[in-house]
This record gives sequence, C-alpha cells and structure tokens, in this order.
Amino acid sequence: MSIAIQASDLDHPRIDGTRVYLKELLKRFGKIEPAEHFLIYHKGVFNPLLAPPRFDNYVVKTLSFPWAWMQTRFSYELFMEKPETLFLPIQASPLFLPKKTKIVATIHDLAFKKYPETFTFKNRLKLSLMLWLAVTKSHKLIAVSESTKKDLLSYFPTIDKEKIKVIHHGFDDAFFGMKIGEQDLNAGLGKYSLKPEEYVLYVGALQPRKNLVRLIGAFEIAKKSHPEMKLVLAGESAWLAEGIHEAINKSTHRRDIFDIGRLNFDDLRILYQGAKIFAFPSLYEGFGLPLLEAFASDVPVLTADNSSLREVADDAALYCQAESVDNMAAKLGELWQNESLRNELRAKGKSRLQHFSWDRCAKETLSYIRSEA
Repeated sequence: MSIAIQASDLDHPRIDGTRVYLKELLKRFGKIEPAEHFLIYHKGVFNPLLAPPRFDNYVVKTLSFPWAWMQTRFSYELFMEKPETLFLPIQASPLFLPKKTKIVATIHDLAFKKYPETFTFKNRLKLSLMLWLAVTKSHKLIAVSESTKKDLLSYFPTIDKEKIKVIHHGFDDAFFGMKIGEQDLNAGLGKYSLKPEEYVLYVGALQPRKNLVRLIGAFEIAKKSHPEMKLVLAGESAWLAEGIHEAINKSTHRRDIFDIGRLNFDDLRILYQGAKIFAFPSLYEGFGLPLLEAFASDVPVLTADNSSLREVADDAALYCQAESVDNMAAKLGELWQNESLRNELRAKGKSRLQHFSWDRCAKETLSYIRSEA
C-alpha cells in the first residue's frame, strides 16, 4: 500500500500541538510498518525542530508553489501519483482528489465554531472551508478526543458516527520526563532571570482562546496574598494577541510577568521543571497536549473545566471556572500555598500518563489508516 501524507505544516516556524502530533507520528510510522511505502509531501524546507526522520520507506516530495499550495500543486501531484490512501493530519483537504484514493483525516478541534470571536473573520472562513472539505471528502475521520467527536457530530449531524474513531495524543516521556540536575536547571532558568518554584507557567500560543487576559487578572489578585509569585507565558504570539500584550503592559505587576515568546524544546523542558504550578485555563481545547507535558515534568496543574480538558486530566488537576477571574485566582492561590495538594496532583499526574503514549497513538492511527472498515 502507498500512503500519502500531507506534511506541509512541518515547514512552519511556529510549533503547536497539531504539528507536534504529526512530527511524533512520522517518527514512528516508518518503524511500525517497514514494508509500507510512505509519500511525505511538503512545500519547501522543514522546520528543523519538526523535520521527520529518514527511513528507507519514506519518500519526501518537496513541491514548491507560491499560491494555494494544497488546492493546486499538492492536488495535481496526487492525481499524478494516485496513492491508495491519503492521510490528512491537519483537518484540511484539497477540493479535487483522485477517485480511488481513500482519505483519512484527523480533526483536532472546532474552536473557531465554538468561540468564533477568538478568531479573525478571514481565519474563520478559511478554517470553516478546510474543515468542511476534510469532513466531506474523507472516508474515515480521527478525532483526538471524545469531546472533539461530540462537537463534530453536533456541527455535522449527518456524519455516520461509526466513521469517526477517537485516538488520543501521546507525550514524549523520554524528553519531558528526564530530570534536569539542579545546577543545569538553575543555569537554564537564569537565562530568563527566573528561579525554581517561584512562578506559574503557561505554555502555548498567545491567542484569545487560551484565556490569558483572565489568567493575568487572576495572577494579579493571587499575588496580593502571595507577593513572591511570578507568571511566565511561554509561547509565540498568534492571531489577535494584541489584547494579551495590552493586559501584560497595563498590569501593575508587569515586572513579574515574563513573556518568553518562541523557545526551543530544551528551554521548554527547563521552564516546565522549574515551575511551581502549570496553569492552562483555556476556553476550549480539542485535546490539550501541554497537560501531559506538565504531568511528565512533575508539575501540579490548574486547568479549566471544559471541552476535552477533564477527559485528558481526569482527577490529576485542580479545575477552575474559565470565565471567572475570581474563581481562577482563588484556585491559583489555593494550589500555590497548599503543598500537600501539589504533591497529590503530582502523583496523580504521573499515574494519569499511563493512559497516553505516542507509540500507542501512532500504532492505532496507522492501523486505522490501513484498515478496510
């Protein structure tokens, strides 16, 4: 069987959960099925941090084209190659596809439908069209959580639910679970003028859906009782991030809010392991990969009680009301001062990780891609 994979997102300079998902699958597909023939398509130059490994059964096809790449150059190549199966990992599809090619697409989230105000009008139009194409063109769909499957069926009620398989993400335990020595941890944090156990950490893009303006407000309230507390935001600015930067700049505690921006994986691991609390108060997540990274890093987690977040974290996190700054501040303060609770959540986080792995995700995904059902 020849399996084509649309991998152009691995060229992107910004790293997010969907790109990590594809990176981790491609690290494993070639080993799981060494006799399988994989065609990996992208536009130009892989981001070095996302580039797939080289396997004898991987053929990487670089297709440069300046305009509407997926709908033009990529689509044309598919008609020339006529692969038996096409895997679309980023919930987007060409309009025109070879009739005999079986299509399998992953749906990550429907955030732009649930919270349209957190996206630009242009992005909403593009995401809506791409999702519609992925859903209508695919023979089978993968949802990254039961929550995403539920949302998908809500917005596309005519889909046969048997067409959708839930396959959870994994996590990189070998990387995030590797304990950093005290000296290296202090040196790594020193680059950012930070010390261990003195900050609350958020990891992810800076965009409205991540609820960071409320997190900043909650931090300001909690800091009244815990003046030593700092807040670290680790991630790149995405769309509509202006309000977040305005909230940072207007904060009376601006000097204790660290907007780190883009960083490499090694520094990310250092920030996780140095944090006293990991805060992830998102309004909506299709999965919430940073929760697993925090569990693996032995950091107690505060997250919102919505979408897929309880499905992923179960009893291993403290939950807050995403739309209540006061509630978020109270939970932040509670976790900050309660060492017993932090230790309990650390232990539960480690236990929760047993339910997730990239190896399992890759095996289930490839098995579903190859299946006849």
